[in-house]
Amino acid sequence: MRYIPILLACSILSSAQAQKKELSERQMLRNERTKITESLPQVMGWLNDEHVLISKRVHPDSPSRTMIVEAKSGKISMAPEGTTLPTAAPAPTVGIVANDVVYTEPGQPTKQLTKTPETEINPTLSPDKQWVAFTRKNDLYSIHVASGKEYRITHDGTDLILNGYASWVYFEEILGRPTRYKSFWWSPDSKKIVFMRMDDTQVPLFPIYSESGQHGFSENTRYPKAGDPNPTVRIGMVNAEGDGLVWADFNEKQDQYFGMPYWTPDAKTVFVQWMNRGQDSLIIYAVDPSSGAKQPLYAEHQTTWVDLDDQGGRITFLPHNKGFIVQSDKDGWDQLYWHHPDGTLKNKISSGQHWSTAVQFIDTIKNIVYFTSRGENSTRTDFYRVDLDGKNQMRLSFGEFTHAINLSPKGSYFVTRYSNAGTPDKLALLNNKGKLIAELGDSKGTEFETYALAKTEILRIPSEDGLFQLPIRITWPLNYDPSKKYPVMINIYGGPNAGTVRDGWQFSGTTQWWAKEGLIQVAMDHRASGHFGKNGINYMHRNLGKWELIDWITIVKWLREQGADPTRVGIAGFSYGGYMTCMALTAGAGYFTHGLAGGSVTDWKLYDTHYTERFMDTPKENPEGYAAGSVMTYADQYKGLLRIYHGTMDDNVHMQNSLQLIRKLQDSKKHFEFMLYPGGRHGWGGNQNLHSTNENNQFIYRNLLNKEVPAAMVR
Repeated sequence: MRYIPILLACSILSSAQAQKKELSERQMLRNERTKITESLPQVMGWLNDEHVLISKRVHPDSPSRTMIVEAKSGKISMAPEGTTLPTAAPAPTVGIVANDVVYTEPGQPTKQLTKTPETEINPTLSPDKQWVAFTRKNDLYSIHVASGKEYRITHDGTDLILNGYASWVYFEEILGRPTRYKSFWWSPDSKKIVFMRMDDTQVPLFPIYSESGQHGFSENTRYPKAGDPNPTVRIGMVNAEGDGLVWADFNEKQDQYFGMPYWTPDAKTVFVQWMNRGQDSLIIYAVDPSSGAKQPLYAEHQTTWVDLDDQGGRITFLPHNKGFIVQSDKDGWDQLYWHHPDGTLKNKISSGQHWSTAVQFIDTIKNIVYFTSRGENSTRTDFYRVDLDGKNQMRLSFGEFTHAINLSPKGSYFVTRYSNAGTPDKLALLNNKGKLIAELGDSKGTEFETYALAKTEILRIPSEDGLFQLPIRITWPLNYDPSKKYPVMINIYGGPNAGTVRDGWQFSGTTQWWAKEGLIQVAMDHRASGHFGKNGINYMHRNLGKWELIDWITIVKWLREQGADPTRVGIAGFSYGGYMTCMALTAGAGYFTHGLAGGSVTDWKLYDTHYTERFMDTPKENPEGYAAGSVMTYADQYKGLLRIYHGTMDDNVHMQNSLQLIRKLQDSKKHFEFMLYPGGRHGWGGNQNLHSTNENNQFIYRNLLNKEVPAAMVR
């Protein structure tokens, strides 16, 4: 690790850069092409386990050609004309046209399946393509495609009773926004559907106002804030024809959460993830879809919290009734565990300090698991293999690089795209023993060495208590002179397990522009950002906002030693990043001087139950933690200049957060800036996005660079 010696390195660097040409304004801000980097060959896919298809330029200025790489030897040859990847036969699709469900079979006219005045939502084909399920006015329906016969599965849907359609907090925090509120799932044999029935009756209503039109309108959302009642949920299982509905044997009145259910491959059982309101206990139940009877298979308890699986990655089923793999961080790191079909533990599979583990392939013939994780270094992703019994674990990727893997169908070979902060992307072919077979491409261009480029590094800064080496990604000003003082712009997010420092190639003309203008640009992560496993993240339990600020102040102190101007330390973030920006300008006002805070949480009592209580428990259980984590508590300490901006129709972090902080600052007679984006949600696009970018750039120029924004920066 290097700390103070970097001063000398940067001094030598600035001398060397003076002999090189600088990027032009158009190259940095208008994407005018240079040959600093070139396009890498693109991996099109594997033809089979022994041959991979790539698209490659024979010469830098020639068009791309399709090539075949023989994996065993690495030999590259021109692909015969007409070579294509093996693909499945074209499949039928469903969609919505004019609010009705339509079915399209390749080569056939589109077939309209519904024709009603109501809107059908989330039409979903069964695995055998013979059925479509959807919701209408919060009831669940199915249609048999061939006959066109429609079946109404539920009959009690209202504005408050939602069948197969998720309540807001489940959509946002548990099932995830990509589901588009869908909360029903076909069985693998297409004979049954499992769905969630949600009752929002006790969930408080939050109005969101739109300024549109002459009179405007209110959009009412059932949004449970910390400590509020949640929707009650039942798990239903039903035949495709709508008969045989049974409910899983849970007490819907219990204060609880349900994660995404898993059908077993044989469609005989549904694995249901159950969690208590306190979110420190998880039980996975095997539920019989014919009776609703449940049997506990897996239980996990942590003294802080257990993350509820929201992307379907916790369980991986093994074929031939060999059981299932559970992914868990219960030992402080992200590991894989093999369980028998009855749920009993067979053995732990992975070992070591893994994080962000993702199973890539399971060779069930050779009993080998291939997975990626951040294991060798928390800022990089590597590739591993391990026997199912936990033996013979080995790293297959190489060097001090971040690797993105494309594995062959049977796991015999893989192609990796790899880079680090100082090395442009390369492409290589290896076998499943980690042996390098061939380098397939290098994106370093012919002009890479001829331009004076700002240096980007990944560094580690010791935490104040000496327990952690905190990662930062820093881009130094062009022609950096350690005897001068420079303004700093820090971009952060800051939430639990949401680190942003990654060691990969990220060349950006805009980054080079800011470096030319003299900004030190920093991304930084704290002890609970995921770099130090669950043990590090646990520091945030019951005290959001504390350790983030402690660790970031430590990094700012270090930056001052490297030439950062203590009167011009800017910080910017959105959502949780906006929250931490507000905290930095209040509780951390002795170290941070300027802030750009977008879509900010300002008091955790104003955010939703599932996310907030996971870390903080309820306001009644943890009043001291909520007070200590509220920006309002430190508003009287505010100094410097904070720019607050928010979308007026943000359904995630309500504008209420910013408005309450604004009132507090007004009461304290503090100077600040504020901008609204009418109709904006948790983010916005189009001209509003351009406006927001321009305004933020002006803020940086006026307050950190002490000059007017040049015309070239205005979009």
